[in-house]
Amino acid sequence: MNNAQPAGRVAVVTGAGSGIGREVARQMLAGGYRVALAGRREAQLQETADGHPDALVVPCDVTRPDDVGRLFEAAWQQWGRVDVLFNNAGVFGPAASVDEISVDDWNATVAVNLTGSMLCAAAAVRTMKEQEPRGGRIINNGSISAHSPRPRTVAYTVTKHAMTGLTKSIELDGRGFGITCGQIDIGNTATDIMDAIGVGSGALQADGSRRVEPMFPVADAARAVLMMADMPGTASVGSVVVTAAGMPFVGRG
Repeated sequence: MNNAQPAGRVAVVTGAGSGIGREVARQMLAGGYRVALAGRREAQLQETADGHPDALVVPCDVTRPDDVGRLFEAAWQQWGRVDVLFNNAGVFGPAASVDEISVDDWNATVAVNLTGSMLCAAAAVRTMKEQEPRGGRIINNGSISAHSPRPRTVAYTVTKHAMTGLTKSIELDGRGFGITCGQIDIGNTATDIMDAIGVGSGALQADGSRRVEPMFPVADAARAVLMMADMPGTASVGSVVVTAAGMPFVGRG
């Protein structure tokens, strides 16, 4: 393996074809990072890259261990290290309570949101342990649903609560290797997922009503991710919560 040091820091961003992942990748590229863009749809990844010379497009299904292995091998072969993983790929899953959701839908949501995040974190940790200088930072994209659920989102909510446990375990086990891990929990940034659950037209509330909720620009959410990524290795940012001002989160419903 090539251990040559690149001029800029190296990041892997999953779910980079749209939404928060796309904006984080673009801001990282603008800030001097070299970025491996991962996602299932190559055309969307190419749109994110927009011909940038420091962007590496790697089609990847995070639920497949071989795909994840190829992603991190591609970043290593291109740049010789990985400094940051933004573990962002995820799905909202079906609208269902625990007695309604099918096992197949449950497993599909867990596979992307939780197992996929674990596989990417595992590959990142292995790389960060091997490289010189060793170490790096993992940023897991949680959700405010890691704190408080929306109605009828059992699979999504459970995976995001589990993400918190994954984050803390990585942070603990990475101490001796210069690896830090933190979680960003974002509420109501303007993405397609928010449209899908009706935040802009009327999202289901705990009392059964529907309410139009405030949203905030995805670029501002990405700035918070970059704040975490840009912190020196001597600092660990364990948890960040960023929401649209005035959204029903504190005292939700």
